[in-house]
Amino acid sequence: MASVEEAKSLISEMCRNFYTQGWVSGTGGGMSIKVGDRIVMAPSGVQKERMIPEDMFVLDAAGEILETPRSKAAPYKPPKLSECSPLFMSAYELRDAGAVLHSHSLNAVMATLIDEHATEFKVTHLEMMKGIAGHGYYGNCIVPIIENTARECELTGRLRQAIQQYPESNAVLVRRHGLYVWGKDWTQAKTQAECYDYLFEAALRMKSLGIDASLPQAPAPLQPRLANGHATANGAPASKKARLGHKAGRQPKAVVLDIEGTVAPISFVTETLFPYARAHVAQHLASSFETEETQADLDLLRQQANTDEAAGQSVVSIPEASAGQETVVEAATQNVFAQMDGDRKTTALKRLQGHIWWKGFSSGSIKAELFRDVPDMLVHWRSAGIKTYIYSSGSREAQNNLFGHTTAGDLRPYLCGFFDTTAGPKMEAASYREIALSLGVDSSEEVAFATDIYAEAVAAKAAGWKSVLVLRSGNKPLPVHASAEFPIVESLEDLLAAV
Repeated sequence: MASVEEAKSLISEMCRNFYTQGWVSGTGGGMSIKVGDRIVMAPSGVQKERMIPEDMFVLDAAGEILETPRSKAAPYKPPKLSECSPLFMSAYELRDAGAVLHSHSLNAVMATLIDEHATEFKVTHLEMMKGIAGHGYYGNCIVPIIENTARECELTGRLRQAIQQYPESNAVLVRRHGLYVWGKDWTQAKTQAECYDYLFEAALRMKSLGIDASLPQAPAPLQPRLANGHATANGAPASKKARLGHKAGRQPKAVVLDIEGTVAPISFVTETLFPYARAHVAQHLASSFETEETQADLDLLRQQANTDEAAGQSVVSIPEASAGQETVVEAATQNVFAQMDGDRKTTALKRLQGHIWWKGFSSGSIKAELFRDVPDMLVHWRSAGIKTYIYSSGSREAQNNLFGHTTAGDLRPYLCGFFDTTAGPKMEAASYREIALSLGVDSSEEVAFATDIYAEAVAAKAAGWKSVLVLRSGNKPLPVHASAEFPIVESLEDLLAAV
């Protein structure tokens, strides 16, 4: 962590740097860095390229001035705390920021005018999105836009509201004014300020070419089959064509993927998702007890408990709502703990977990970790005209949230649908026959299924699907005879070539 004196020097250096880029010209803009319980802040109305460490204010964590810089002789004006101060404090309070920067970048100003009525700036599929914390190439980078006011300090209410409504954004645009951006420390704040500016300029240049930066590249049209029966891969190199399926007439029309151990590491589920649900179940039930959604979740848990008890199992029964919120929440929490300890996959448990995870994903507390080959192959298959679906024991809602909040971005545009155990148990062939009716294929043989579970591959094969086993680091060992029954791949890049 930098000291207060180091922070003063850093702000002076960054102000000169931003001045050369035209972001803080004419005394505009502002910067601040938090050091422990102190906040170092540049003054207002000062030529930013001429600032020195001695020009800085020092505030306490509540925003009260602790140190005021010494006045200089004319023509300099008496030192004045930046009017950005209350806006900076909003990011420190609401986002636990370590540094907050404000610029009058022309690219930022023009980005707010791409659509004068828009309340958001949005781009996707641009490499520099990866420089924004919590974002990836395939997702959406969204920055809220608030309207300007005559005085900067009057923006505080609007900025605070935008920060709260957009938990995944690390910046706020002010129409016809500029940008506020923050980070966990000064290096991240500076990096993100530069990446955002690049994205603003890219969107403006793309618009001049008639390209909407908020939309992903459209899938390439399917190419006709070659005379030898091989399907072309939309102009892809030969190596890519082979991985789409080299056997004439055998390229699947649909791919169905398992999640845990196939597209996401088992460790993400066991070390992130399950502990998160366990840690938040009681608080979730208590805070949302009166909602229809939670009452429906409790009813499902209650029905499952009754079914288990009728089957002779020892379970924690869940009383009716008339027993009181505290009693019901305590019983339901213990029931959930018992189901999780038993590694059960009941619909009641999965649905409640999905609702808990939704809060984690939407707040930015959870980001789904996928294997590195997954995003590229989802895009590749869509471009090849192959539909991709997910079939997992987790609820469809949980699947939707997971793929909507990955470290690579929002991948839902590349998926055509989600299936869970409401379609049937994953180890029964009837479930796969039922799902096939919704895939738009003429034959079950046109469906490829990838999973790390041998019994699931057997069930899918019995339904006529082309099953492939996926061997990933951290997965349970496959049966020794599995390779004699199914193709085994270590990457989705080889999936279609294996069927």
